[in-house]
Amino acid sequence: MEQNLLDAATQNFSLPHDVVQLPTGGVFYKSKKKSVKVGYLTANDENYLIGAGRSSENIILKLLRNKVYEHDLRPEELLDGDVEAILIFLRNTSFGSEYSVNLTDPATDKPFVGKINLDELNIKKTQVKPDEDGTFTTKLPRTGATVKLRPTTFYDTIELDKQAEQYPVGLQAPRITWKLQKHIVEVDGDQDRAKIGLFVDSLPIMDSKYIRNFLRENEPSLDLKRSVIAPSGELVSFEITFGVDFFRPFF
Repeated sequence: MEQNLLDAATQNFSLPHDVVQLPTGGVFYKSKKKSVKVGYLTANDENYLIGAGRSSENIILKLLRNKVYEHDLRPEELLDGDVEAILIFLRNTSFGSEYSVNLTDPATDKPFVGKINLDELNIKKTQVKPDEDGTFTTKLPRTGATVKLRPTTFYDTIELDKQAEQYPVGLQAPRITWKLQKHIVEVDGDQDRAKIGLFVDSLPIMDSKYIRNFLRENEPSLDLKRSVIAPSGELVSFEITFGVDFFRPFF
């Protein structure tokens, strides 16, 4: 299946496309690609969007596989920030850059529609640069352990969701633990996965929250936080999300 995807991407090089700059600059990928070729949405893609289910991840994966024209960078390997940049390109070149979102006026508690321009989104500024191998090295505040962290890929997210779906009904799936096990690739110089698993199981909440906040603040991505003025004059802040309706503005 992987070879079929690569062949499809190579064949699509001749189709109309543009180049999208990746917020991560490619530092987390073996290919080190700073940009990718992305095709435009077609009438055939519109058929798929109309008929697709409500799972945004399935839609996103389908779009990435069909529209990213690179033979040495699989869509599943992309980090969230790069996926977001590609999705915004696809939407902007198909439906325009104006984006409407349903909000509530905090002064009157009445709904209103806020509008922003997706072309105005900037890459979020980060404080810490990743190491050469695409990981971050940091010291945890509670245990004092030095850990190497990697951001999760789009495939990781899909895999975590599948694990959660298969978890016994009535029990809470340990998603935080699972995600930490993917983030942490080394503890005090030790890369043994079994030991890392035990380390995660006993990790204090302070360190767990630190890891999540550290990656959220330092993984290169688009700044999706926006603000609009409500009818009452109040400022309303929100964050752009990539649910199913993001790709169906014609509904």
